Amino acid sequence: MVPDRPAAARLDVVCGIIGYVGGQPAQSVVLDGLRRLEYRGYDSAGIAVLDGSGALLVRRKAGRLENLEKQLGTDLHEGSCGIGHTRWATHGGPTDRNAHPHVDCTGRVAVIHNGIIENFAMLRTELEAAGHELASETDTEVVAHLIEDRIGAGDDLATAMRTVCRRLDGAFTLLAVRADTPDVVVGARRNSPLVVGIGDGETFLASDVAAFIAHTRDAVELGQDQVVEVRRDGYTVTDFAGLPVDGKSFRISWDLAAAEKGGHPYFMLKEIEEQPAAVEDTLRGHLANGRIVLDEERIDEQVLRDIDKVFVVACGTAYHSGMIAKYAIEHWARIPVEVEMASEFRYRDPVLDRATLVVAISQSGETMDTLQAIRHAREQKATVLAVCNTNGAQIPRESDAVLYTRSGPEIGVAATKTFLSQVAASYLLGLGLAQARGTKYEDEVVREFDALATMPALIAEVLATVEPVRELAREIARSKAVLFLGRHLGYPVALEGALKLKELAYMHAEGFPAGELKHGPIALVEEGLPVVVVMPSPKGRRTLHGKVLSNIQEIRARGARTIVVAEEGDTDVRPYANHLIEVPATPTLFQPLVATVPLQVLAAEIALARGYDVDKPRNLAKSVTVE
Repeated sequence: MVPDRPAAARLDVVCGIIGYVGGQPAQSVVLDGLRRLEYRGYDSAGIAVLDGSGALLVRRKAGRLENLEKQLGTDLHEGSCGIGHTRWATHGGPTDRNAHPHVDCTGRVAVIHNGIIENFAMLRTELEAAGHELASETDTEVVAHLIEDRIGAGDDLATAMRTVCRRLDGAFTLLAVRADTPDVVVGARRNSPLVVGIGDGETFLASDVAAFIAHTRDAVELGQDQVVEVRRDGYTVTDFAGLPVDGKSFRISWDLAAAEKGGHPYFMLKEIEEQPAAVEDTLRGHLANGRIVLDEERIDEQVLRDIDKVFVVACGTAYHSGMIAKYAIEHWARIPVEVEMASEFRYRDPVLDRATLVVAISQSGETMDTLQAIRHAREQKATVLAVCNTNGAQIPRESDAVLYTRSGPEIGVAATKTFLSQVAASYLLGLGLAQARGTKYEDEVVREFDALATMPALIAEVLATVEPVRELAREIARSKAVLFLGRHLGYPVALEGALKLKELAYMHAEGFPAGELKHGPIALVEEGLPVVVVMPSPKGRRTLHGKVLSNIQEIRARGARTIVVAEEGDTDVRPYANHLIEVPATPTLFQPLVATVPLQVLAAEIALARGYDVDKPRNLAKSVTVE
């Protein structure tokens, strides 16, 4: 019993899970998979391995995966079946006893979990009243004990899992093993990701294909409310009622090298450098016979032609890409666009109908706030299009269409290459809508796409000239705060620059529209304060360029240290920039693709100078799969 357990829920979310059955030592395979999943959570880690004698080894440790590996030492359990978990928690301390796997009273059933079991408190009370002793503060442990009861009633592990899942409320992925059946792993999913990896005489389960990419690129995605039983020679999928269903097979388009650091000290630094390729791959194949082609469009062009309102829903960095999408769609397709925080969207009762297009942007395709937003949209009969980087994720599955970004795996928690790919995909969507609605002639669409196709080379140019940005970052690393200013498309870039600095360097950083400076934010400016300004092109609206130039003069007069991102050849700004970061000239709409890059580098280098791990910022995980 846990007499001091508080009434508030203790919940695990956004975790990495892996299961394995095959001919290799499971401990090695599972630990290797956890290394690739640690970006999903690094509060604690654990492993359970079975062998043919009926022994169940369970080890778990608070902190990063290396703590678990030290605990295991050089001992290698001989079992060829196992499960592993790396945790990120919203509630409940990252302690040894809250780490997964959790076991039942007999110590013969082990369970790991990603998500939230919303009715766990009621289930826990029921179990304790029946004499079960629960050792942790988590919601997950109730599942192990519920399975224990079902096995005691004569169920096999898969049947027990199905019965237990029918009692659970919330979002969850579960994996379980049982000492009596050392060649089986059973998994279940609802509103949380789970994929099967099909190897040669071995089978995998994981929350992300990165966990088993070293062993196979053949995978099967599971649907909602399904249970899978895997053995070394294959798998069986049923729904929660026990009826057979077919999983959807797919081939992973990237290989092991894409999931490795490739000689870089951090994944984020590698992923920043991969941005030209990520944008190029996202654009590839989308212009055919003079027309924009969207992935898995599944929306009749007549539906797109009749759209009279667009909502973009997203969270965090994806929200900033949505702000850029608004400019592109309104400019090219002449449709009004609203950009909404997904977490707020359905609560304000937005006006939606059959002529509304809802664009859901999510790197992982798992973001629960965004998932709930599109469910609300579909209830109101709106059309939903997802922009996503993960094949077969829940948001694309529940959308009417999906436009995939082709960034490959992004391990660094702070989004970099997926952001630029989302921006590129937003431009494709804007051109596709313009094409469907006839607001652009076909040759105009082709010219815009051709200009967009030149952007990967310009992004590469920026990356080749960022060493002065690294030097500047080391100079200002001890500043207390940094402000970011921008107008027009420079505003979402400023917001993204500020977010990166908050995420990585734990500094106070804020992004503001430069035109709002005199309406309050200028009070923050003091002697020596670094202020990053994203300048519009002097070839665009001259009045806009002149207004931002005036803003720079205002903050310099109050002692600010001005760091200006400006187009090459912008001589007007040079006298007012303490530090000038030049980027290649681009069409106005495309400037975010080059202007964002030095701000990513600035944030990463400031974080490194302050001694922080840029891949694993505190309190954050890659995907947020709960509300």
